[in-house]
Amino acid sequence: MTSKLDQGLVQIYTGDGKGKTTASLGLALRAAGRDFNIYIGQFMKISDFGEHKALERFSDLITVEQYGSGRFHTEGTLNEEEMRNAKEGLKKIKEALRSKEYEIVIADEICVAYHFDLLDLEDLIDLIDVKPSNVELVLTGRKAPKKLIEMADLVTEMKEVKHPYQQGIKAREGIEK
Repeated sequence: MTSKLDQGLVQIYTGDGKGKTTASLGLALRAAGRDFNIYIGQFMKISDFGEHKALERFSDLITVEQYGSGRFHTEGTLNEEEMRNAKEGLKKIKEALRSKEYEIVIADEICVAYHFDLLDLEDLIDLIDVKPSNVELVLTGRKAPKKLIEMADLVTEMKEVKHPYQQGIKAREGIEK
């Protein structure tokens, strides 16, 4: 496949505010509108959110895989299954980068997987190092390590100013899930 990108960059969406995954999916949707091939690997997730139903409509251009157990985790609650899932996800992200099949590769929540010690900093740096020059790499998740931020071409930090959860409003179908 001939890439539609002359120059692929490294993007990071991080911070404690809402919108990191949403931003990366917006990029995927924009790129699909230009017939780009996109790979989305989601760390620590396994669920059927509204965006998955929408992305199925673009299954000829967008591939989505999840590497998680389906359980919500906090620090100290992770287990060997999550570690295996994260390592498998890392392997698949690398394969997608090297495959020459995709112009954009999104590693969703990979920074959280790193923060929870499922992946090493060297693992994330290696993704940037193996990225072909004509592939865009997007990394998302809270607490992006400083070294990655220094290496990236674009970094957006989502800052929470106000959130409906603070008022007791739970995640709503079609809006947050």
